[in-house]
Amino acid sequence: MVKNKKTLERADQYNDPNHNYLKYWEGREYEHAAEEMAIARLLRGKNFKKAVDVGGGYGRLSVFLRNFSDEVVLAEPSKQQLDIAEEFLKGKPKVIAKQARAEELPFNDEEFDLAMVVRVLHHLPDPVPAFQEIYRVLKKDGIFLLEFANNAHFKNKLKYASKLKKIPTEPVDIRSLANKKKDEIPFVNHNPATVKKQLAQIGFKLEASLSASNFRSSTFKKLFGSKALLRLEKYTQKPLSKVHFGPSTVFLLRKV
Repeated sequence: MVKNKKTLERADQYNDPNHNYLKYWEGREYEHAAEEMAIARLLRGKNFKKAVDVGGGYGRLSVFLRNFSDEVVLAEPSKQQLDIAEEFLKGKPKVIAKQARAEELPFNDEEFDLAMVVRVLHHLPDPVPAFQEIYRVLKKDGIFLLEFANNAHFKNKLKYASKLKKIPTEPVDIRSLANKKKDEIPFVNHNPATVKKQLAQIGFKLEASLSASNFRSSTFKKLFGSKALLRLEKYTQKPLSKVHFGPSTVFLLRKV
């Protein structure tokens, strides 16, 4: 079932001491808050017994997920990330950390009623094995909250249109030439229509969609500041989802 063997073997790039994912988020308060906003909007009014944050790094959003679930498990493949999580999670609502890969989750069938995947699909050119595992560990009618890098965002539509080309349906590798030559771990953007089709074939029903980080721009941040951008984000996540405007797409799905 696990097709991305090469990706799995090299998914430990986050064990590199030079790659501290906690530091990566310094200066990215807008993106972090935009993701929390999308999660809160999609899960508002819901309460779960047990949730899993798949590929959740050091637990950045795992803690926030505790607002909606009695128990949260952080499933992360990187030992270094889990070491950072041990320190980061101190004094915060309890989160259970476990080393695990998205394509090989060490959990029982139908163990969770909520699964969340944020900023993970960009390392999975073929996300189907991970989707299948999440489907397996979710209870019937369980909720799957998925965020992924959207290749059909507004800027890309303009770029492809200027070349008289259509948006690719397959994942697009956005690594630099140098990283491609080094054969670094994949970094891809996905077409929302393709992802939706893959999920439907497995047995997930799409119930809602949002467009997130719609104003992600270093220039915008300098000119307007994060607070002003987040006010705009609040009113645009839903309407802009219809055209997949932003660089980040968030799906709320149900296992049927």
